[in-house]
Amino acid sequence: MITRNRLAAGVCGLLAVLAAGLFPAGAAADEPAAKPSPKVELVLDVSGSMRARDIDGQTRMAAAKQAFNDVLDAVPSEVELGIRTLGANYPGKDKKLGCKDTRQLYPVGPLDRTEAKTAVATLAPTGWTPIGPALLGAADDLKGGDATRRIVLITDGEDTCAPLDPCEVARDIAAKGIHLVIDTLGLVPDAKTRDQLSCIAEATGGTYTSVQHTDELSDRVSQLVDRAAEPVVTPVATEGARECAKAPQLKPGLYSDREKFGEHRWYRVDVRPGQELRASVSVAADRAVNNDYGVLLRAVTVHGREIVRGSEAGDGRTDLISTGLRYPKAPADDEAERTAETVCLQVSNSFSAPASVKTDPGLPVELTVDIVDGPDEAADVAAFGLGRGWWLLAVLVLTGLATGLLWGWISRWRIAVWRTN
Repeated sequence: MITRNRLAAGVCGLLAVLAAGLFPAGAAADEPAAKPSPKVELVLDVSGSMRARDIDGQTRMAAAKQAFNDVLDAVPSEVELGIRTLGANYPGKDKKLGCKDTRQLYPVGPLDRTEAKTAVATLAPTGWTPIGPALLGAADDLKGGDATRRIVLITDGEDTCAPLDPCEVARDIAAKGIHLVIDTLGLVPDAKTRDQLSCIAEATGGTYTSVQHTDELSDRVSQLVDRAAEPVVTPVATEGARECAKAPQLKPGLYSDREKFGEHRWYRVDVRPGQELRASVSVAADRAVNNDYGVLLRAVTVHGREIVRGSEAGDGRTDLISTGLRYPKAPADDEAERTAETVCLQVSNSFSAPASVKTDPGLPVELTVDIVDGPDEAADVAAFGLGRGWWLLAVLVLTGLATGLLWGWISRWRIAVWRTN
């Protein structure tokens, strides 16, 4: 009987080993989820001005084609790339038609280098410069999914399709919270073109580059395409409230929002005893603003009592202004006191702008929230609240008192010795 039981157990064990080898438990669960492929769309100006022959002895169009060929040869395999043109098809003088002249030359997806190069080779400088409509079309080409997305705009002039301002288009794209970055490159640009392209890039957190040589264009576009393949932290779009009671509940992470000039916005964070809240905020001046501005970040209880604040002010031209705070919550001895405390975070700005500057959409806001274990040792400055100055003031007072007593004792001793002698 014992022999039979052992034989049965051995057979079952053998079957279990074979099953584990053929169907490893949790194999699917252990496999990391595939990351979505980053997406890039190159937007090329093919307007009539691209015929100008001022880049290394060749036309701007020829330089752009050569740069595109170099870039297409070096695109990382994980990047999905597309190409869109503006001003490539309509040669007439009808502005309504000319300002609709943008189309996708090569769809965003896995790259067929030969097909993409063939499509670029057929381009010839033709018509208008509808930058705004081209950006809207490119944003639509890249919509959907959680992948990083980037538009690279290459043009030699400013938009010719006003009143659709491409800078306002870029701000509207940024305000949607889809985290699409627009980088701009100007081919031998004048001051107006430079200002417009800088504004487009700044509105979405992108970069502007002035280009005067073919190799500069190739290198810069390649860098931007490669950058799309690099892992980045994508902010989560959120919308702050006008009061703490209606504010969104935030967990540790990176968040983006929009705030009007002089506005206050509220967010809520839960902090448990023994933890420390660390928060920082950045407000970008993506348009012309008046001198004298500032940003304030406050941590407040649900009853309105201020816990701690951080602030920063500036004067003159700026692209970004930031501040932060730390709030360590003391450990609780009583079980009933170990519940989380709701901390209200208030973000305020004191930006203003000339009457000619549009205030919608609001200024870009990026808020970072982190919850860490509180300080264990008294040596940690945050454990004593030195950041708020009270303990530092107490130390200075005690030091002054001790110094005064010591000096008084020395003085009395010196007088006593003088009288004795």
